[in-house]
Amino acid sequence: MVRTDAPGTPATVALTAAGIPFTAHVYEHDPRATNFGTEAAEKLGLDPEQVFKTLVADVAGTLVVAVVPVTGMLDLKALAAAAGGGKAAMADPKLAERKSGYIVGGISPIGQKTPLMTVIDETAILFDTVFVSGGRRGFDIELAPDDLAAITGATFAAIAR
Repeated sequence: MVRTDAPGTPATVALTAAGIPFTAHVYEHDPRATNFGTEAAEKLGLDPEQVFKTLVADVAGTLVVAVVPVTGMLDLKALAAAAGGGKAAMADPKLAERKSGYIVGGISPIGQKTPLMTVIDETAILFDTVFVSGGRRGFDIELAPDDLAAITGATFAAIAR
């Protein structure tokens, strides 16, 4: 369900337009926080394994979105293999912001300005719902992993360690 107080972001607009159910979770972002996913889990009282961060990597010259649990790290070799490229490195944050249309710490895998190939860590399917950034710091969206894959055109793969 969409809460009426859900911030209007490209992510909520895309989900609403696609008819995909989601729940908005808004919390007070601490401007001193640097680990945004962990902050979301703590502030929302969630199992951190159910909260996923959105990272943007360069895989053989192509930007790829990786969605991994906040409790883990992105395995760049596994992402490269899943994306069909040879080598992966984290993308320049300014480029990630420009292509996604979101700011770092609030990059949502949903409703990006330039749709990018997306890979979701396979642990997401262990949960009925997962939490991802809603498109700004202090705002997460809860939705079914299959719905997240559908709206982003993502595949599932073992990309976290």
